[in-house]
Formats: sequence, structure tokens, C-alpha cells
Amino acid sequence: MAFTEDIAKLSEQVRKRLEHIQGEEATKQALILPFFTSLGYDIYDPTEVKPEYISDAATKRAGQFEKVDYAIRLNNAVVMVVEAKAVNEKLVSHDGQLRRYFTWTETAKVGIVTNGKEYRFFTDLRAENIMDEDPFFSFNILDYTPKDLENLKFFHRDNFDPAAITYHAEEIVYTKGITKQVSELLRNPSEDFIRLLLGAANLTDSRITKNVIEKFKPIVKKSIQNSLVDLISISLNQEIQAEPEVSLTEITLDPPIDSTETSASKIITTPEELEAFAKIQSFCKPEISHKDTASYFSIHLGNSTWWFVRLYFSNKKKNIIVRLPLEETKPLANNLEVQDCSGHIGSAATRVYISSINDLDQLAPLIQKACETEASKH
Repeated sequence: MAFTEDIAKLSEQVRKRLEHIQGEEATKQALILPFFTSLGYDIYDPTEVKPEYISDAATKRAGQFEKVDYAIRLNNAVVMVVEAKAVNEKLVSHDGQLRRYFTWTETAKVGIVTNGKEYRFFTDLRAENIMDEDPFFSFNILDYTPKDLENLKFFHRDNFDPAAITYHAEEIVYTKGITKQVSELLRNPSEDFIRLLLGAANLTDSRITKNVIEKFKPIVKKSIQNSLVDLISISLNQEIQAEPEVSLTEITLDPPIDSTETSASKIITTPEELEAFAKIQSFCKPEISHKDTASYFSIHLGNSTWWFVRLYFSNKKKNIIVRLPLEETKPLANNLEVQDCSGHIGSAATRVYISSINDLDQLAPLIQKACETEASKH
């Protein structure tokens, strides 16, 4: 619990400090070093957190030896190398310098690049001692989930185990890769996948030709949508049934509470919203999620602030809001009624009125564009 509280406290500190920080050095002192303190490392002990680290294998560039911002050491060996960026810099995967240092430092199993808000963790799953191109884990101190905290615990000083980190990284990367492929198959079933389903279900006695596959493709896609809705509905029903019953004798009267405190209890995720989410998931980026609120159903990317479409199905007139300006929305709205709502949202956004969720099919190009536009920001 202490670790969770430490990270939550640091998150609040980062929010308060952001507007006062400029440049890389201020980012290190105000954001990055406190992060490693929360992970249990003694930032004042140069045998544990070594700033401006120069490897024995470092080479000179422009007359100076290359160095990384920090080397984290345990048991007299470097286990992590850290490259720091200024807080306002957008992180790229990593630069060549960090990758070279990872290779030069044979004991290092983790490379980190950070701007004090986001931390990207790399290792060497593809080739030993050569840093992978993509991070296996990213942590945003301003927007994280309980699962993110569980992953972050692996890097705490008390838990650090290179073998465990490698195993965990493999699980994250391979699961994500397989999930992506499965999602792609569900979103756009391949000929081989359709052939497999037709054979397993024994739906036709004729030879499964290309024409047969084309005939069944829309049926398979609709069946997948129905299956996803059923699975989500079953999961929700199981959660509801698992809630303990409260007898009348257990009920005590409390003083009236403010209506804002009961907003969570007013949230009801409807089958129609779940069906719409399944539709959007079938023709959008597979890594999307949803978050229901009392007034709308939001569909987003990595975290809930990265939304690209909101569903307003409880209104008398159903509508959706896409995170695109009116001039980009109108050509893709298929002659449906549109309305600029940027002032209401606080950023470029357009409301599109629909008669039923079936209209989402004809809005697929619009929703795809909204998804891709939001993805390009992160």
C-alpha cells in the first residue's frame, strides 16, 4: 500500500510542478529523481544512482565521451540506464545513444527514456544485449491504472530481478502481439479464418471457394459482433450477480448526500451501447477501450483522456460526438445532420445525429479518421 500511496503523492506533485518547469535539468530535479525515489532508490548515493554515467566502452563524439543521464546500480552492477528529456519534449522510442549504452553495459537489462511524465521501458527480447526498437511497458505518472502499478512494481528496488523482468516483458509483448492479431482477425476476418470457421461449423457441403468465402464474409463479421456483445453482456451479468444481497435489516438511514456523490450509481451501461462499441471496435484500432458516464459513453485509446468518439444514446435524439472539426466531419457524415460543438467540448469536435446504431456502419470512415487523428497525437 505504501508504494501505491507514494506514486499517488508523486502524481499530485508532478501536476502542481509542471507549469513551473522548463528545460531538461529542471525536469530531472523536480520530476525524474523523485520518481526513482518512489521506486526505492537512494538518489543521493552515487553507487546506486550514478548521474552522467560514462561506460568503460564509451566512445568519443565531438571530442567528448558519450554518457547517459543516469545508471541505476544494484550489487555493484548497472541494471538500468536512463535517458532524460525535457518535460515538454515528445518522446520518440529512444535515441541511438541510449541503445549504444544498453549494448555497452552488459549487465543492464532495462533502458528507460522519460520526460518526467511518461516513462518508456525497453529490454532485449529480440536479440540479447541489443535494445528492442519498441518499449514493452509505458507508465504515465499523470494517468495510470492499477494494472500499470502492478507492472511498475517489478522495477522497485526491493523487487528488481532481471530474470523476472525478462519473463514479464515477454508476457506483455507476446500477449499484446497475439491480442492484436486476434483483434485484426475479428475486425477483418481473413480468408483462412473464414475457411476455418466454415469447416469447424460444418455450414456447407460444397467446396469452400473464393466465392463462398465472399458470400459468408459479412455473415462472419456480424456473427463476430454478436459474439462480442454476448461476451460483454455475460461478463456484466456475472458481476451484477456476484454482488452480495443486502437484507432490509442491514439497511441504515444516512443523512442526504449531495447529488454529485451518487452520479456513479446512475451509470447504466446498456446493451445498445455495448453493441455500438463492438461495431466501432470492428472497424477501428483494436487497442480501444470504453468508459461509461452518467451522460455519455466514451470510446478512447490508451487512456480515458484520449477519447475520439462519445455516444449520447440516452437523449431523445441519438447522436455521437467525434473529436474532429466540422469541416473534416461533414464530408464523411454521409448527409447526416452535423453540428459544431467545439465550444462545449473545449477542443475541435462535431456532433452527428443518428437514427439508430445501424448508422454507425455508414460513419465507419469518419470514426476511423477520428481514431487515427487521436492516435497521431500520442
